[in-house]
Amino acid sequence: MTKPDENKTVVLGPEYDQRLRGAVLEVLARLGGTPSKHEWGIGGSQEVRTLEVNIGTDCVILEAETYIGLSVQGPAKLVDRISEMVTAKMTRVS
Repeated sequence: MTKPDENKTVVLGPEYDQRLRGAVLEVLARLGGTPSKHEWGIGGSQEVRTLEVNIGTDCVILEAETYIGLSVQGPAKLVDRISEMVTAKMTRVS
């Protein structure tokens, strides 16, 4: 298990980008991710959706927040790997 001080958060892009969301979900599935918890909330003009995904013994949290973007948080090495895989997927011509 990862120590809390080894966690990292990366904003992958705009929260409204449906292509980005699809790419993130594909990457998580490719890594063997299984969703464990989903939450949604709204406060004023901001909407927040969170999804916890288990990958092996680790857990990452996807968060889509208005004005902030789509972010992934979890163990630094895993977050870096997810970020690199999503970037590579997004730069490919569809």
